[in-house]
Amino acid sequence: MAQVSQRTVFNGSALVRLLSRLTDADVREPRQATADRLSQWFGWTDAISLSAALDGAVAAAAPSRARASASAEERECVRARAALAKAVAEDGAVAAAVDFTPFRRRHLTLQQAMEAGIGPLRGRLRALLAARSPAMARLAAVDVVMEQVLAAREHSLLASVPALLEKHFTRLRQASPETMGEPDGEAEAGEWLHVFRKDMKNVLLAELDFRFQPVEGLLEALRMRQPECHE
Repeated sequence: MAQVSQRTVFNGSALVRLLSRLTDADVREPRQATADRLSQWFGWTDAISLSAALDGAVAAAAPSRARASASAEERECVRARAALAKAVAEDGAVAAAVDFTPFRRRHLTLQQAMEAGIGPLRGRLRALLAARSPAMARLAAVDVVMEQVLAAREHSLLASVPALLEKHFTRLRQASPETMGEPDGEAEAGEWLHVFRKDMKNVLLAELDFRFQPVEGLLEALRMRQPECHE
């Protein structure tokens, strides 16, 4: 059961479809609804936290100022995402590597950069939501609980991506006519390596999209028109 749950968290995303194609993994559509699957990941303390977030009431403060800040944060989100996408595209340092180790280091470095860049954005967007209205404040509180519940599972699954890429790297290298019969460590870079680099970039971009989904959801909430408050 645990194995099934772990494999369905990404289901339906571009990331899981891409990894499934590259690794020939059998990733099936879950039979349970998303809400049912999520409920299996909530402990009783998580359920209490979620209930408190849904029932809570936080007063909104300075809506006009919050709207101005939201515009600035949205621009920062665009800038941060573009910077991370640019970092993914710049793989010159490992362009001719014929061993997977440099690619693993690069992938882990970019994953850390995504975590470091996206986490603070998510927190600031939640703060802006909390200043909009009691309803938006509850949404921000729910996002906090969801992040706490899903963070460990998400981290564990994303940490497995480099190992999947290594299998893809090895398969491409062994199947290439350019490397057949070459001792380990002596194979020259060729078309197979260009294919792998492109695939790795696509996986990283899909992971970036996946990690940005909560941010996009908060931004969408901030874009919603709020009714004017009158004394």
